[in-house]
Amino acid sequence: MDRIYRRQRHIYDLTRRHYLFGRDTLIEGLAGQPGERILEIGCGTARNLIRMARHYPGTELWGIDASTAMLQTAAAAVNATGFANRITLARGLAEDAAVLVPPEFDHVVFSYSLSMIQEWRSAIAAAGTRAKPDGRIHLVDFADFGGLWPGTAALLRLWLKFFHVCPRTELLPGLQELAKTRQDCRMKLLPGRYAFVFSASIHAVSDLR
Repeated sequence: MDRIYRRQRHIYDLTRRHYLFGRDTLIEGLAGQPGERILEIGCGTARNLIRMARHYPGTELWGIDASTAMLQTAAAAVNATGFANRITLARGLAEDAAVLVPPEFDHVVFSYSLSMIQEWRSAIAAAGTRAKPDGRIHLVDFADFGGLWPGTAALLRLWLKFFHVCPRTELLPGLQELAKTRQDCRMKLLPGRYAFVFSASIHAVSDLR
């Protein structure tokens, strides 16, 4: 991770806004309340954490990431925006969340990180151990590109592979089924099936682990 992001971290937010769609939709739908605690797994530059801190005053936020380089950028951004008293950062793998952060989070967020986590089931399981019994999980990530022109979809997959990103198409059917059958789940597919935004109770995703 540090090899990949050592230089990219300086332009990460500027470039990713052009193709990491749905992040703000997730944040706006999170509906955080004062006193609640939010954890982002794979927080990168803390872009999302800072937006959540602004959007939801009175919340406490934590972020973990595998890249020391990205966390250096994140810490600088958090300090510059004055949220150091509300945002805590930690280094580690998503699967290590159970030992990196305390329990009892109201919301756990994965924003374009599951597509970079090989053991995504373990990551979701670890997130479940950190959430309250009535907590919620929020996901945004690449979908299966099924609505795009096949040539465009193929080029997009090759380009993402260059950055070690692999859309979790095997995850998508399970999320769609949950959204159809459970009232505590919501899902939005972006045009072209480019990406999805998903929110559910922690209990709902137990079968995906």
